[in-house]
Amino acid sequence: MKTNKAVSKRLKVTKTGKLKRKAVGVSKLKTKHNNAQKMAAKKTKDFKLPRKIRSRVLPKK
Repeated sequence: MKTNKAVSKRLKVTKTGKLKRKAVGVSKLKTKHNNAQKMAAKKTKDFKLPRKIRSRVLPKK
């Protein structure tokens, strides 16, 4: 089965096998939020995918 390229470009696999993704809505953080909220939103977040879907979405290495 082919790798889903749209999803694989948005996720990063760490050395231990965890998935990381960028926070959503960061481009919308212009004036409403304070600096602490903006910095917290820019950090990467952990992302959980079931094993069945993970094999379909990410390339095999």
